[in-house]
Amino acid sequence: MKKQIPNIFTLLNLVFGCLAIVAVLQKGIVLNEAADGTQLIEIPEKIYLASVFIGLAALVDFLDGFVARLFNATSEMGKQLDSLADIVSFGVAPSMILFQFLRMSFAAEENGMQISSVFLMPSFFVAAAAAYRLAKFNLDVSQEKVFKGMPTPAVGLLIASFPLIYWHSDNSTIIQILVNKWFLYAVILFVSWIMLSNISMMALKFKSFGFKENAPKIILLLSSLLLIILFKWLAVPLIFISYIILSVIYRRKIEA
Repeated sequence: MKKQIPNIFTLLNLVFGCLAIVAVLQKGIVLNEAADGTQLIEIPEKIYLASVFIGLAALVDFLDGFVARLFNATSEMGKQLDSLADIVSFGVAPSMILFQFLRMSFAAEENGMQISSVFLMPSFFVAAAAAYRLAKFNLDVSQEKVFKGMPTPAVGLLIASFPLIYWHSDNSTIIQILVNKWFLYAVILFVSWIMLSNISMMALKFKSFGFKENAPKIILLLSSLLLIILFKWLAVPLIFISYIILSVIYRRKIEA
């Protein structure tokens, strides 16, 4: 029975991913006009829950590996199940968020609500890239100490931060950037590419407590804490960028 406990956590990851998708599938976009004539774009606030559910999925995704090692219950089935759950939670659900943000972007334009769905379809490149990246990961036994390409949970958390930043930010520039279609297309292309790339990305696993051996991980954790204090939800994309930069700078160390 204890060998199934990690799988229960993995299935919970999948359930949270499904709930995130449900939260995104709201009735539609609401257009309001401010006193100064500016058109405001709003969608039902339950999309916040999508971010929360993706965050919870990431938490149990971390815990299932921890529990599997604790009970010595790692298995090939668990590995495959984990990837299947990750596709939903960190591939499909984030793609749905991007789909809604692209709709918001086009809704601000004249006749934007009648836009062809073809212009929204690129949002699902992320789900496709996540599926391919996870399949490649399952077949590559060399990714024990280092990842090749961006891990899908990191991409999922990055995109999950967008609704939280959008509805909690007082900076109009940031808000406008998040509903700029060209910015969204650039994000889609970049995260899809970096998931499929062979760039070495550090795995946040500590096998010792020495600073020298864990310098990039400790720097990332400390800088992440500082960024969260200073920038709150905006810290998530900054941490994402920091993770890439540190992985590139310390490439030789993390590959050793």
